[in-house]
Amino acid sequence: MSGKVYLVGAGPGDPELLTLKAARILRDANVVLHDDLVSDAILLRVAASAYLINVGKRCGTKSITQSEIHQKMIALSRQGLSVVRLKAGDPLIFGRAGEEMAALRQAEIEFEVVPGVTSALGAAASAEISLTDRRASSSIVFISGHQAAGKDAPDWRVLAALRATLVIYMPGREHRRIAESLQWSGLSGETACAIVSRATTPGEKIYITNLYHLAEAPAFPAPTLLIVGDVVGMAHDSAAWNCWLPEDAQPQSTAA
Repeated sequence: MSGKVYLVGAGPGDPELLTLKAARILRDANVVLHDDLVSDAILLRVAASAYLINVGKRCGTKSITQSEIHQKMIALSRQGLSVVRLKAGDPLIFGRAGEEMAALRQAEIEFEVVPGVTSALGAAASAEISLTDRRASSSIVFISGHQAAGKDAPDWRVLAALRATLVIYMPGREHRRIAESLQWSGLSGETACAIVSRATTPGEKIYITNLYHLAEAPAFPAPTLLIVGDVVGMAHDSAAWNCWLPEDAQPQSTAA
């Protein structure tokens, strides 16, 4: 007897941004294998009878390998259980869903993908930034600040030439490197950017600056996301740069 695996997007953190379908599946689940970044407020939506298993891999620390996650999904499903693989944001964006779907196909396990609000959209909404604007940018590029071992870094020259809105997931402590790379590649140091920490949650922090001053930004609690492009400047006047939003927000010393 086999159950079914659901690859579910939990959204950026606010439980009200869960889709109706995701909320229903969480209520009906027997087992939930969740990422470390899934908020407690969302985990409270899981059925009280369900088993919660944290399979998070965060900041380079791995309590479980990706292969072990695959094995758990397959083994639990083969017991006839409804298994939810709950991922922060959207499972298809920097969520290793491709690897997990391949493992489930090979094991002939039924699965379904339930999309979620990716953090770029949650962060942009909180910061009141339109990611596209016909006056400034007609395209968006999502980039990961972390690459798999052996993979080349992004070609910043190509990205800069696109004049697109750049959304960099998981920039970590690489703000100086990113800012220098983009300026060397042709972007003006006056190009506005926004750092959003813990988007859509009560602990959310937003910082507006430009590439010249990006390296001077305070440390932020993870997860963080970096938005770079003229659309940021259009949303926030230069008088607001190098500051927190809202004005009474206080910097935290926790590193991203």
